[in-house]
Amino acid sequence: MALGRAGPALSLPLLLPRRPAGSGTAAGSPQPPGAVVRVPWALRQRLQRGARRRRRGQGEAAPPRPGKLLLRSRRPELSQPRWQTVGRWEQPPLVSAGWKHRKAYGDYFQLEPSQEAAPALQASPAEAGRGPTFAELGLRPELLAGLERLSVGRPTAVQRLAIPALRRGRSALCAAETGSGKTLAYLLPLLERLLGRPEAPAEAAGPAAAPRGLVVLPSRELAAQAGAVAAALCAPAGLAVRGLTGGGAAGGLRRQLRAPPPGPSVLLGTPGALREALRRRFLALDRLRWMVLDEADSLMDESFAELLEEILAHAPLAAGAPGPAGPEEERTQVVVVGATFPAGLSETLEKFTDVGRFVTVSTQSLHRLPPHVQQKFVRLKGRDKLPELLQLLKERPPSDGAVLIFCNSASTVNWLGYILDDHKIKHLRLQGQMSAAARAGIFASFQKGDVSVLVCTDLASRGLDTSSVQLVVNYDFPDTLQDYLHRAGRVGRVGSKAPGAVVSFVTHRWDVDLVRKIETAARKRTGLPGMDSLNKPSPTGD
Repeated sequence: MALGRAGPALSLPLLLPRRPAGSGTAAGSPQPPGAVVRVPWALRQRLQRGARRRRRGQGEAAPPRPGKLLLRSRRPELSQPRWQTVGRWEQPPLVSAGWKHRKAYGDYFQLEPSQEAAPALQASPAEAGRGPTFAELGLRPELLAGLERLSVGRPTAVQRLAIPALRRGRSALCAAETGSGKTLAYLLPLLERLLGRPEAPAEAAGPAAAPRGLVVLPSRELAAQAGAVAAALCAPAGLAVRGLTGGGAAGGLRRQLRAPPPGPSVLLGTPGALREALRRRFLALDRLRWMVLDEADSLMDESFAELLEEILAHAPLAAGAPGPAGPEEERTQVVVVGATFPAGLSETLEKFTDVGRFVTVSTQSLHRLPPHVQQKFVRLKGRDKLPELLQLLKERPPSDGAVLIFCNSASTVNWLGYILDDHKIKHLRLQGQMSAAARAGIFASFQKGDVSVLVCTDLASRGLDTSSVQLVVNYDFPDTLQDYLHRAGRVGRVGSKAPGAVVSFVTHRWDVDLVRKIETAARKRTGLPGMDSLNKPSPTGD
């Protein structure tokens, strides 16, 4: 008879001592081998807890309870359900732990989407619903009309934070995840300030173009994209917008700057072209009211750092200098924008302005893996990457959206392009070693949908609007965690029809080190490590 809460019978042939042959029970009958014993409930619970502890001690994960998964592994025992939490100081079992061994080839794991919408589109609980509208943020009718031309609905999370902060005239560091609408987040309040202080007749432009707003961007493609947004916003207000990119003769720079009097109000340009125009005195920055450094991590690259410092030296950025509205407003408002910030940025800015006066605007999803995008990591030999990619492209129907294929070098982009040509896969190529004429229009053609496959370097991973892209393939695994976040941010953007997916080929031992950090952050639901590189005090004041 069962005693107390015995529950279901538990077979324990190995836990009970075996009786000597011929021995019997109290009734004298022999005990059959492997007999089923009824175990009390409390003892059974202790035995199960002990078994789980032993499995953990041996590096084995307990079989997960049924439910939706956060991480799906080829080995089910390493999958992690959504309900499972991992402590801050706990080291979870990793699928990628053994990926430096040759027997790991062919292994994979997949981060499953944990929500449907992009974090940028979700209102905070304090906003009780969908958050304020652009009109409720106090924007002028001219800018609201421009937003209608762009078919933009409600503000995203970073826009709800940045617009009120930047309208006050303070310099700021604006940090938000990729694809969250940062371009509008800085353009709307800064254009609002220009409209609120019309240009005086005495400020008529001289022989050099003298814009009141300047946006510095790292690539001609990004400058063209942001310029189109600025032009749509400025058209109803009658503000002239011009773009300045290099790659041509000096006369080309002067032509790009031409605008009806009083000249361009807003200028968007790349560092090389801006420096050349300043040296030739085609451009003057003495009337500047605000300056934006967009994609700050790219602008601080060694190829741009010297150019950027020369541009900053021409701008009226005297630290602590009072502005036209009084001592609380700086002479030139500086806004630094990015999804990641590089080490050394504060030191560079300190040479020209007081970084301690900057306010910080950042979203909760900054430096985190996109929770609405499926991300798959596949351990492969180098020779297996091409067959895997070709199979992926050939099995994918055209209706599934555009594809971005990232490589780490221009030579790999060209080589892979020749292979795709041989397999009759229509595609475009984009890399930094192309001439300005060759690059012109390539990304615009891809955005229009003329071709659905783009093979590129990280030139296409920063800031560009890729809302039509549904698949990102890291043919070469990125060199840094920052690069991975930027590449993954090409899908699941604000305005995308579907969240999309990312597939990464992991071939080198140093790739595995980064994958382990990504997997650990995913299991712990934390930001990626080593991303907070801005050393500045906490924001004070309004």
